[in-house]
Amino acid sequence: MTDALKRLTEEGVAIWLDDLSRKRITSGNLAELIDQQHVVGVTTNPTIFQKAISQGDGYDQQLTDLAARRVSVEEAVRMITTADVRDAADILRPVFDATDGQDGRVSIEVDPRLANNTLATVAEAKQLAWLVDRPNTLIKIPATPAGLPAITEVIGLGISVNVTLIFTLERYREVMDAYLAGLEKAKARGLDLSLIRSVASFFVSRVDTEIDKRIDALGTDEAKALRGKAAVANARLAYQLYEEIFSSDRWNALEKAGARKQRPLWASTGVKDKAYKPTLYVDDLVAPNTVNTMPEATLHATEESGVITGNAVAGTYEQARADLDAVEKLGISYDEVVQLLEDEGVEKFAASWDDLLKSTEAELKRLAPSEG
Repeated sequence: MTDALKRLTEEGVAIWLDDLSRKRITSGNLAELIDQQHVVGVTTNPTIFQKAISQGDGYDQQLTDLAARRVSVEEAVRMITTADVRDAADILRPVFDATDGQDGRVSIEVDPRLANNTLATVAEAKQLAWLVDRPNTLIKIPATPAGLPAITEVIGLGISVNVTLIFTLERYREVMDAYLAGLEKAKARGLDLSLIRSVASFFVSRVDTEIDKRIDALGTDEAKALRGKAAVANARLAYQLYEEIFSSDRWNALEKAGARKQRPLWASTGVKDKAYKPTLYVDDLVAPNTVNTMPEATLHATEESGVITGNAVAGTYEQARADLDAVEKLGISYDEVVQLLEDEGVEKFAASWDDLLKSTEAELKRLAPSEG
């Protein structure tokens, strides 16, 4: 059997796991994935933590201690999630050291309810970086209009950032601009730019899910021929933008000062439609200096049936643009779809955060010591 994960790594794609739990850490599973499946990073989000904490008893001891201290549910959630991220960061530290800080990273997200509040997002990012206290942490900040200036400020403070919930090409350009502006601030402050890292999480599968739904509603053969093409086309055009921005004079000046490129990260790469090959958003988005953060099912599917044949993005830009134009000609508005996805993304993470608070509060009550 060909080692597709090894080939993916050799093509310049960093494999990150899109999942984390206490059990995954304590059982040795995360260390095993790093050792055997070429995993070199971990991403988390409120949905992942909500699922982890609501299942099993892995958090009971910490919850019991937190209940005894009668901490607020907000503090409890932060203590639990940062503990997991800290432990995962320690497991990944050898990868971080071996790659000179490029990989071995673990991401943790700011409270998604702050997505439209720049000042609060910056404050939360600083707090999370302090709480986790590991150099191989990335603080996730959503690419909302309020998030963009927060990204600039946080990067300018020397804190590494994973920019999340990017769906649109225009917004991605703004994200890269925010990163460069942050590096310029950091440089003016005399910080070591080589220690600041960032990835830009460009969401993939949800684009097909929404556009395919509209294609199916049209029902014509012309429309059906475009099913499953928009997401890959969108991501490939994002990579074209990445190549453009990170070959500019503005970037070159920062690179000479020690700055490192903000890598595109393909997020939401689990296939939602069973009609598509399970490795669609891996095989078709192989490109140098990228990250693919995968659910474990996608990781194993890639290992078993991934077809890695070299750079799958170079030379595809004209066709990618044609595919998106063809979708637009059907009367499906790209701008409307991607704005909907951004709004829904923020709402879904905020809802997951609320669920996380509710389930944690219930556990704190259950485990609270009796009075007296």
